[in-house]
Amino acid sequence: MDAEMQVGEEQQTEETALREGVEPAFKKRKLEDSSTESPKENEPAEEPVTKDDEATTEAATEMPSQKQEENADEQEEENGNNKETVEESSIPSSPRKQGSYEYDKLKWVVVRNDGKPESMIKLIGLKSLFAKQLPKMPRSYIARLVLDRRHTSIAILQDKPELKNTDDEIIGGICYRAFPEMRLAEIAFCAVNANHQVKGYGSKLMNLFKNHAVQEGIEYFITYADNYAIGYFKKQGFSKTISMPKGRYSGLIKEYDGGTPMECYVHPSIDYTRIPELVQAQKDFIMSRIRLTAQSHIVYDPLPPNFASAFFDGASSSSSRGNHNAARALQVPGMIAAGWTLNDLRQRAETQREIKSLKSDLLQMVHRIKEQQFAWPFLEPVDTKDVPDYLDVITKPIDLATIEKRIRSDNHYRTKEMFFADIQLMADNCKTYNDDGSMYVQCAKKLEKFLNDKLK
Repeated sequence: MDAEMQVGEEQQTEETALREGVEPAFKKRKLEDSSTESPKENEPAEEPVTKDDEATTEAATEMPSQKQEENADEQEEENGNNKETVEESSIPSSPRKQGSYEYDKLKWVVVRNDGKPESMIKLIGLKSLFAKQLPKMPRSYIARLVLDRRHTSIAILQDKPELKNTDDEIIGGICYRAFPEMRLAEIAFCAVNANHQVKGYGSKLMNLFKNHAVQEGIEYFITYADNYAIGYFKKQGFSKTISMPKGRYSGLIKEYDGGTPMECYVHPSIDYTRIPELVQAQKDFIMSRIRLTAQSHIVYDPLPPNFASAFFDGASSSSSRGNHNAARALQVPGMIAAGWTLNDLRQRAETQREIKSLKSDLLQMVHRIKEQQFAWPFLEPVDTKDVPDYLDVITKPIDLATIEKRIRSDNHYRTKEMFFADIQLMADNCKTYNDDGSMYVQCAKKLEKFLNDKLK
């Protein structure tokens, strides 16, 4: 049954494409192997269409093929694009200045549903990419938006002749709808082929999109991101905080159940394809300023093989071990030039010994508490599955396992007083959450008595 639905959907898409001027050879494209998923509960709502939009859509569908091509040519001239946009697919990254050499080698296109066979092949390839990489999104919904004349798509292509006009030619793509009067664009789909992920194509695709948006006068991007895409969009400059007034985008963009709205401001004077060069130039400048005062870039000769024996033979036997090691460290070339003194090294060694001694004492105290009969409620963190409202009442949960982990893993406890404060907090949490007279509160009171009598 699923296979029949899939075939019916693909045939309907092909019939629509043929009505809009695609050659019959386009029907030879293979159907996708994966089965069509039924729409989920979080399927986006149908996009509102006004009477004017319905009239425009009907006119575009019933328009003869020749009239469609003329209309598409007029639209391309208005937007500053020529007929070779899709055919050449080597568009400069910016009209103001050429981008970095890395971006110059990329082959990418801006494609719309203008009825041309070349455009339709790219759009169907993008539809297949989005359907494969976004399996929870209904295929019919993806096809409707990608082929919608109000949407535009940007795709990065592989520059291999044997892959031309195939689905494998497309590395990644973004489908969006621009609202010029509001100077914003809604990103409907964004995906990169699984074989080319974690290679930087996602960032390159977004940077190309930003440069293209500046040319169209776009000031803001807005999109709904699922939990898997939030991290990607954050890296690309998107934020969960929407700074635009709600009236600017309300009623225009599609809302998705379970998605997080995110916004990105596109600065008109930034060439986003040159960001790697700008960041590298800033790092080089900072390092050059650091080298004016620091000596870390100076490389000294390695220590001689007899360094240790020569030092100990000439060292005074009456000096302490700490002074001995500090004096030895100063003999290493570059230590004095870097600003280290004998007092600095001696104090550092003493501090390390104090920290090690404190850790040993605290671990011994934890083990003494664990040995007591009243310690069982405090051994592990409270299981929130058993008490779901625990974190609503207790804002700073603590337990003996967490305390021991802090002692072993880092220098969280600088003094014994900090350790005692956490033990007291553990007892206070127990008395706050549980009723007076319960066995848990009794254990907490015994813990406090043990803390005052035995530990402090």
